[in-house]
Amino acid sequence: MTEPIIDPVRGEAHGRAPVPLSLLDLVSVGEGYTARDALEASRRLAELADTRGFLRYWVAEHHSMPGISSSSPSVILAHLAAHTSRLRLGSGGVMLPNHAPLVVAEQFGTLEALAPGRIDLGLGRAPGTDGATAAALRRGRGGQGAEDFPSEVGELLHFLRDDFPERHPYEGIHAVPGPVQGAVGQPQVWLLGSSGFSARLAGQWGLPFAFAHHFAARNTLPALEEYRRHFRPSPALAEPYVVLGVFAFAGESTEEAYRQALTGALATVRLRSGRPGLVPAPEVAAAHDFTEQDKAVLGDWLDNALYGTAQEVTAGLDALQKRTGADELMLAMNSHTPEFRVRSYELIADAYALPTTPTPTSVSASASAGGDRGA
Repeated sequence: MTEPIIDPVRGEAHGRAPVPLSLLDLVSVGEGYTARDALEASRRLAELADTRGFLRYWVAEHHSMPGISSSSPSVILAHLAAHTSRLRLGSGGVMLPNHAPLVVAEQFGTLEALAPGRIDLGLGRAPGTDGATAAALRRGRGGQGAEDFPSEVGELLHFLRDDFPERHPYEGIHAVPGPVQGAVGQPQVWLLGSSGFSARLAGQWGLPFAFAHHFAARNTLPALEEYRRHFRPSPALAEPYVVLGVFAFAGESTEEAYRQALTGALATVRLRSGRPGLVPAPEVAAAHDFTEQDKAVLGDWLDNALYGTAQEVTAGLDALQKRTGADELMLAMNSHTPEFRVRSYELIADAYALPTTPTPTSVSASASAGGDRGA
């Protein structure tokens, strides 16, 4: 009897969750903590997600931001692959203008070889940083920008499938690990976006689409309508599939959740005013004197976030899913305290009655060998 074919995009909702739940990790670094602390917290979060019924765990790409340590998603994902066994792992996303498509194909082909059938390759067209840093990242690449995104994605897809047409300049170039080596799988490609451009492109190419509701809530419904309207079935996907990113902070109390949410809000205010730094401590954020200009950014940020007790947050997630018809919700958090991030997702998992699955012995042994130092 043959095994059933499982669509790697679609998972199952567990417990009382309306749709599958996933996590997006910014690897936030708070004042008084180090990058190592943040990365250890990411490992703990991935292990939690692996055993509590979350579908996927994505890592964002940002550069030259002191409060974020996710500049190299592929490196972090390789580490997390060694500590998980069921969870889909991916980029949320790789900012393609910063990279040569062949390099991305090689990196994610390697990840697919390390964790077969578990790798997602989410692609974005923004630089994930400021203009000067983007120029430093793209040195010698002719200044590729967002306008080159469709052709760059097309080139990357050819490298992943190893199917450049005859007489193409890259016909004899192979991304390895990859199909040229035999029965090697491919990562699932996604397009990410916060506007109608990537939504339309994802629909036309028949790719799954992840929308950044957490910082572009005003565009959510128009972008999803654009995606669904332009969707064309493809070998990758028969029907539209939308993941919605949303900030979610669940605490033991509403007050605790707000204190942690405010740390991420202040970090964003500082970033947008040209003063990036580590994510401030809760007492610093609570005592901050916000200017009128700051309050406009703060209001937008808090309006787009869900914070409160686990019951309050899950009620907000249920309402958001019903309003948008999202096929999956991806929870994100930019906050100060690593322990709070871990506990927050535990509370959400408990509120939705997500099942607990024991960690396989091989993964447990690997984690023990690497140490189990908490953040």
